Amino acid sequence: MATSGYLEGLNESQRKAVLFTEGPLMIIAGAGSGKTRVLTHRIAHLIEQGADAYQIMSLTFTNKAASEMRHRIEQLIGNEARNLWMGTFHSIFAKILRFEAYHIGYNSNFTIYDTDDSKSLIKTIVRELNLDEQLYKPSTVLNRISSAKNQLVPWQEYTSNPIYYADDASYQRPEIGRIYQNYQVRCHKANAMDFDDILFNTNVLFRDHLDVLYKYQHKFKYILIDEFQDTNLSQYAIVRKLSNVHQNICVVGDDAQSIYAFRGADIRNILNFEKDYPELEVIRLEQNYRSTKTIVKAANSIIARNKNQLPKNVWTDNEDGRLIRVLRAMSDNEEGRLVASAIFEEKNQDGLRNRDFAILYRTNAQSRAIEEALRKLNLKYKVIGGLSFYQRKEIKDLIAYFRYTINHSDEEAFKRIINQPKRGIGDTTVAKIVVAAYENGTTVWDVLCDIKLFLTGRSITPIEDFVTLIKSFQLAVETKDAYTAAAEIAKSSGLLRELYEDKTVEGLARYENVQELLNAVKEFTDNTENEDKSLTAFLQQVALLTSVDEDKNPDQDSITLMTIHAAKGLEFNHVFVVGMEEDLFPSQMMLSSRTELEEERRLFYVAMTRAQKKLTLSYAHTRYHYGRLKECEPSRFLDEIDARFLKTEALKTAQVNTNSSFILQNRSSLKPMAKAKVTTTHTPSPDFAPSDTRNLQAGMRVEHPKFGFGTVKQVEAQGNDRKALIDFEQFGEKTILLSFAKLKIHE
Repeated sequence: MATSGYLEGLNESQRKAVLFTEGPLMIIAGAGSGKTRVLTHRIAHLIEQGADAYQIMSLTFTNKAASEMRHRIEQLIGNEARNLWMGTFHSIFAKILRFEAYHIGYNSNFTIYDTDDSKSLIKTIVRELNLDEQLYKPSTVLNRISSAKNQLVPWQEYTSNPIYYADDASYQRPEIGRIYQNYQVRCHKANAMDFDDILFNTNVLFRDHLDVLYKYQHKFKYILIDEFQDTNLSQYAIVRKLSNVHQNICVVGDDAQSIYAFRGADIRNILNFEKDYPELEVIRLEQNYRSTKTIVKAANSIIARNKNQLPKNVWTDNEDGRLIRVLRAMSDNEEGRLVASAIFEEKNQDGLRNRDFAILYRTNAQSRAIEEALRKLNLKYKVIGGLSFYQRKEIKDLIAYFRYTINHSDEEAFKRIINQPKRGIGDTTVAKIVVAAYENGTTVWDVLCDIKLFLTGRSITPIEDFVTLIKSFQLAVETKDAYTAAAEIAKSSGLLRELYEDKTVEGLARYENVQELLNAVKEFTDNTENEDKSLTAFLQQVALLTSVDEDKNPDQDSITLMTIHAAKGLEFNHVFVVGMEEDLFPSQMMLSSRTELEEERRLFYVAMTRAQKKLTLSYAHTRYHYGRLKECEPSRFLDEIDARFLKTEALKTAQVNTNSSFILQNRSSLKPMAKAKVTTTHTPSPDFAPSDTRNLQAGMRVEHPKFGFGTVKQVEAQGNDRKALIDFEQFGEKTILLSFAKLKIHE
């Protein structure tokens, strides 16, 4: 049989998913279960069985994923794979709109605005409407408009709905509706669509022009969607309409890996899919080919705590593997050293390469301490999904202020900061200043100090204010330690305020990055071994740390650093998940409801299941936060892992190329840590059975299957959840969500 080649090497569930071609199908693909292999073989099988490649639509979320899938299919069936309608949601539906845009008032040659184009237009509109540019920042407004479009809310409905108006007014932005209206009118007038418009307008096209919908419903006989758990309402609405005739819709996903709610992804699409397709066939890919038994079982013990999920039992025939290592560090800096040392040692002992390792973190700001530790051991690394910490724009901006304050001849630093934040000094004025310096054989700083000799007009005052500002910074640098001076520059320059006022996801990340830079300066100042605690000395240290040769070979052997979100879909021999602390992971911004906490737990599940052979989790007892040393508690997720799979190492310091005297001296300045209680394994009582905890009160004696006996100290409500603070005899105080906990009340 011709199909036998496609079926070789497939397990029973994979084979069933490949051969099921007619009718709605949901493939629940557990982590590492070979879903890409199933998708590519399924498409190849459809074509082998006579389906026209032009009738197959395969939707992905990245161009890279689409390209890899097309390449694999080509290897199976040849050039016919090039006729597939395969790509991202945006690329496929933009292609359809090129043919059909005239139905909704656009020309076929419409422009697609990127984010910068959209922000520029919004900024223009805000100015034209005479609105406060600080309140109506382009990124904030665009985020709101994007959210409306992803929920299929047009500007007409937005501006007439009092609920939206009240919500905007509560944030002192009551005119967002009017901006949304102007934005859409201007885009249409310019024959332009932004990324969200592509999906929104495709919905409008199919809603208002049934003849067009009918054409594409009959054109696409088979529709396949990868990473279905990441779809939003707008995306799902389109594919549901398109599949109504043939009903041959195949969705592949894993609800346990739904981690993009902040981008609009709606996990309900996969959880409720069966309600929309009563004849649905469900196939579960549960065999994990990636990870060891230990990692798979530990990950299962975590995700089992989520209530909103589709049932599945992920398993593996792989080796048991090593226990999951848990590293405890005194500080975030020491955490970085411990991780770097562990990699250094494993490379030497086991003959591993840099590319065998990945370090994952919850926020980009955490990379700073890791990067510095890796550099000190001369371990090559690459930062994925973002720039290296010291190459990020907001970091370079603040460091440029430091540089120009210290060295007035630094012209590149001057160009970077003269109008950052905006102070009304345009590029033309800057060019005139630079030319004047060259023509008069002097420095830019000298021109700035006597600006009236060289320029006239409105730029004079802001330039004089800038000179005064830099002189005040110079005085701070000369009279104060590095941290005090750096904090003053960050605040008085306006950089910190500008980032703080940007409440978008990106703005918050940039603000955290600047705070992390200040944390680095604070650590430098607090280090008793640094005799020179000036900002000048700090800059010299940073210059040495960042003097890394440009990466000429993108395929070089490098350790991978990235956020957990960016790691989805990847796998590595050995994975380190750092920063396993309460309020960091899970994030303090994701603890107001069960829904948010469950998304954080899914994120942790994704992190764990990236590991093939070894998994290491680490946390710090202290971490610099906004320039202050903060005491941290281990993440609740560490307690949620079945203890059989963990190996917790006693507090220690890095052994390779570290300065032990600095560590000891730094420890002396920290508050004494409570002695760790002896943690023995608790055996539940023979008659153990969870009690109804709705009437749980302070003072009650309870038993937990893992933590043993304890006394309830406090019970409080948090959103829809109730939590209890319990003092366990063997494990100390722990805060437990009662909706998850199994507690037996002992009268």
